[in-house]
Amino acid sequence: MIVARSYFTNEPMKILQIVQPGRAVWREAPIPQPGDGEVLVKVEAITTCPHWDLHIMDGVPMFPGMELHYPYFAGQPGHEAVGVVVEAATNVSGFTPGKRVAVWRDGGPRRQGCYAQYVCVDAKNLLSVPTSLAAEEIASLELAMCVQVSFDQLAKLNAVRGKRFGISGLGPAGLIAVQMARSYGAREVVGIDPLPAKRKLAAQLGANVVVSPDTPDLPATRTGPTAFDAAIDTTGLKVSIEALMTRTKTAVAMFGVLREKVEFGFDHWYGGFALLGYGEHNRQASEQALRLILNGQLKLAPLVTQHLPLSRYAEGVELLRKKQAIKICFHPDD
Repeated sequence: MIVARSYFTNEPMKILQIVQPGRAVWREAPIPQPGDGEVLVKVEAITTCPHWDLHIMDGVPMFPGMELHYPYFAGQPGHEAVGVVVEAATNVSGFTPGKRVAVWRDGGPRRQGCYAQYVCVDAKNLLSVPTSLAAEEIASLELAMCVQVSFDQLAKLNAVRGKRFGISGLGPAGLIAVQMARSYGAREVVGIDPLPAKRKLAAQLGANVVVSPDTPDLPATRTGPTAFDAAIDTTGLKVSIEALMTRTKTAVAMFGVLREKVEFGFDHWYGGFALLGYGEHNRQASEQALRLILNGQLKLAPLVTQHLPLSRYAEGVELLRKKQAIKICFHPDD
C-alpha cells in the first residue's frame, strides 16, 4: 500500500456513529491515515441527505434488499461534504495540503463516512472547489451531481429545452431540479408538493407554477394541451410516479428511490412514452453541476434551512422528521 507519511497517527478526532436505531453518539476515534489513492480531508461542513439519515436512524434499509447492522459504520451515512486537504497518499497528485475540496461521489457504506472531523476519501471522488463559496453553497454538490444524471438522460430525448416540465416532490432534489430545468431552457416549470413552504421556495428558485398534488389544475391526461412534455419524480412513491405518467407526453425520469412496482399499461404504450430508471453517478455530471453553481444558475444555499454542530445530529434528524427542515448543514468543529 502506498501512503503518505501521517502526522496524525493515533491523534484523536470526533466522529458520529449510529450505534442502534434512534441513538447516535459523538465519540473519539483516531484520525485516519490515507491509503492507496486516498486523500485525508479535514471536514468543514456536511449537509444531510434526509432519506439516508432518516432511514438509518430508524433502522430501515435505504434500498430494497439492503441489510442493516448496528453499530452502523462510523461516520455514515454522511457523504455530502466540503473540506480542506490535510495530506494525500504519495500516488495522488493535484490535492496538495490546503486545497479546498468537495465530495462529488459517495464512497459507499462500508467505510468511514463524512460525519466526522476528518475523513479519508478516494481522490477520484473529490473535486477542487473555490474558497469563495460558503459551505452551504457547495457541500451538497454530490446531490446536484445525482440530479444532473437524470437531466442528462432527459437531454438525450430532447425532453427539457422548450418543454413544459413537471417536477413531483420539492425536497432538496426537487428544488435542484427546478433550477436545472430553468437552466436547461424549459418553457415552463411546474412544481408539485403538498407542503406550502416547499412550494413557496420552489417559486423563489424559478418554478413558474407551484401546486399541491390534489389540485384540479393539474393536467387530466397525457394528450391534453396542458399535459407535461416531460417530468421528473423525486419522491420514489408509486402514487407520485403514476400520477406523472398519466399527465406526461414524452418521458418521466424516476430520481427517487423506487420501493414499489409501478404499473405501465396501454395508456402509456402509445406515443413513444418512456419511463426512465435512474442512471449512473459520473464525474462529468458532477463537473457540470459545479459549473452551474459557479455560474450562479444553481443555488444550493437555499436548501439549507438550519446549521447545527454535528454533536447535535439527533436533534437535526428530528427536525427533518417533523418536516421543520429541508436540509441541515452540520459543522463538526462547533
